[in-house]
Amino acid sequence: MRILLRQIASDTSGATAVEYGLILALIFIAMLTAVQNFGTATITMWNSVSSKMAEASK
Repeated sequence: MRILLRQIASDTSGATAVEYGLILALIFIAMLTAVQNFGTATITMWNSVSSKMAEASK
């Protein structure tokens, strides 16, 4: 079992690089989605603040 784990750990073939690339792409997509959701929530919050300030100044 240890020999198999050592062989897997020392594998530097191209497939490993592709797997790391796919993982990196998934992390990037998750981060992009999170930033977009945060931006949308922030815009909504500031629009609400702006509306309430406009109502209060009447």
